[in-house]
Amino acid sequence: MTERAYFDWNATTPLRAEAREAMLAALGQPGNASSVHAEGRVARQAIEKARLQVAALAGADAKNVIFTSGATEANMLALTPALETVGGKAPRDRLFVSAVEHPSVRSGGRFPSDKVEILPVDANGIVDLAALKATLARAERPLVSVMLANNETGVIQPIADIAAIVHAANGLLHVDAVQGAGRIDCDMTALGADLMSLSSHKLSGPQGVGALLRRDGIHIAEPLIRGGGQERNLRAGTENVAAIAGFGAAAEAADRARQADALRMAALRDRFEAALKAQTPAAVIFGGNAGRLPNTTLFAAPGLKAETAIISFDLNGIAVSSGAACSSGKVQISSVLTAMGVEDDLARGAVRVSLGWTTTVADIDLLLNAWMRVASTLLKSHANAA
Repeated sequence: MTERAYFDWNATTPLRAEAREAMLAALGQPGNASSVHAEGRVARQAIEKARLQVAALAGADAKNVIFTSGATEANMLALTPALETVGGKAPRDRLFVSAVEHPSVRSGGRFPSDKVEILPVDANGIVDLAALKATLARAERPLVSVMLANNETGVIQPIADIAAIVHAANGLLHVDAVQGAGRIDCDMTALGADLMSLSSHKLSGPQGVGALLRRDGIHIAEPLIRGGGQERNLRAGTENVAAIAGFGAAAEAADRARQADALRMAALRDRFEAALKAQTPAAVIFGGNAGRLPNTTLFAAPGLKAETAIISFDLNGIAVSSGAACSSGKVQISSVLTAMGVEDDLARGAVRVSLGWTTTVADIDLLLNAWMRVASTLLKSHANAA
């Protein structure tokens, strides 16, 4: 059997032992967290412990953590005109999102489509701050959504600078921190974020649970799901206690190991990229001139087709992904790379390699050996065809 190595951590991550243990403990308890009896109180305690753990990861107040089914739901809950601040109940009049956002943000959430505008980015995928400042001058009460780090390129946005511009324009800032949380610092106060979305399965917790965090003074007047009043009346429905407990444990473990993991992953990433460029000088690393997550490389080589390359990698025991994929699994040209000005022919070959806390030097060597075989076949075929 072919030895395998997993390099798709930005899609989802293996479950941490701490998360598994917390989930098993919760699954062994019968109580509903809304019940007042002893069993119900045990379930409630598990949720509130997780709320503290997730809050600590992002420097938030636990009372402002709302658990959801994932980051997509958290983004939908956040992106609404019905955001109120202390002393101001007028709705947000316009939503501005960067051109490199996740589809769940680019869709505009609960804003009418004619009230959503796209913010331009530079060749590295970083928001154009001058354009942001000029654009916000046209709105009275804007909401801006910019991700902490891009899921495809790993490029990190200057969130603190963006927050200063947004707040000077009487705006609020939502940050999708899904890819950054657990890998780089995502302290809400330091970043200046008013709202922040997180996902459990991106930091080695279970799938199907996420959270929206708010700073003090932010009120969401229109819940996304109405019903029994759970999660501060913002997300009705019986809480998934086991998943929430696993999320909390994973958040605590990821935060504790973050700095050491980041240093190790950055070294492994740099090892891969140096060897990639040595083997294939024409290879392009997207966002390579900007600050990036320590675990992410998005690359392409002229003549490479991502769909074929991913299949070839898989046959060689390597799990990687394309720059973007739709729900059917078909490879599409990445809207992120299009926004960065990358030509379609090159963008069609984008392959994403993302590392995690279990990645080893031996895994990198397997990846490089696989790339040699993939490149010798696919790039040679392209050269012959030309």
